[in-house]
Amino acid sequence: MNLCDIKTVKQIMNMFHLTFHKEFGQNFLTDRMVVEDIAEECCTDENSTILEIGPGIGTLTYELALRRRQVISLEIDRGLIPVLSYTLGEFDNVRVINKDVMETDLQELLAPAFAEGPVSVCANLPYYITTPILMKLLESGLPFDYITIMIQAEVADRLCAKAGTKDYGAITAVLAYYGEAEKLFTVPADRFIPAPKVNSTVIRIRLHREKPCKPKNEAMLFRTIKAAFGQRRKTLINALGAGFSELTREELVSAVTACGHDVNIRGERLDIAQFTALSDRLNEILIQKV
Repeated sequence: MNLCDIKTVKQIMNMFHLTFHKEFGQNFLTDRMVVEDIAEECCTDENSTILEIGPGIGTLTYELALRRRQVISLEIDRGLIPVLSYTLGEFDNVRVINKDVMETDLQELLAPAFAEGPVSVCANLPYYITTPILMKLLESGLPFDYITIMIQAEVADRLCAKAGTKDYGAITAVLAYYGEAEKLFTVPADRFIPAPKVNSTVIRIRLHREKPCKPKNEAMLFRTIKAAFGQRRKTLINALGAGFSELTREELVSAVTACGHDVNIRGERLDIAQFTALSDRLNEILIQKV
């Protein structure tokens, strides 16, 4: 069964009396080479379990099942469950669960899989909920090997940006704390049905086995990053002033300069290691004030 063939997709949709749901961000891939490349590149260990989010009619799931030990797919659309039973019926290593990933206890779901071997994530994420899903995966604390996702090209630019570039932002810095992101390839809009209005990009995040940056207070690190980008056009010191109202300007100047930065530097110039050092200094100042 060629699930990348447009006629086949339409036949399946008609067979099960289905329509595309915009509220679920449903856009099905029709380029077999792209699907195969994603399945190949999503991780390095054939013995991996893959957590797939939003399998659709099973196009990517099919290729993952051929290549990996096990696939666990979360599908929010109840109407697609019988479709997936039909398209993936030949596989005994695929488990489809009708559930919203945002309401799923991933630790409980994946505990048996982690006990048996490595686990990675692979997904064609709906544009409207990309960041919440990604943050749920990162903040879960689960030791995924890789997170490979197809997302809006513009979002991919931000996630993979380097410090000091125009696309670099708070989400970039936070992601760098958890892992290292790289672009794999771009997928034109016309490779989907229905076609989205913008192109997509596949990125792969290799999660740190041991984080290279170890803040004294993780919550303070995230607070520092959020404040630094809260008023992007302002200098770092002025931006921090809005996010740390309990600190004086003199204390903020002291923290920034103690980390070796000019008083006029902007937040987008700092990489994750520099944000960690700054958050540690701010944390020390706050402790001293108590």
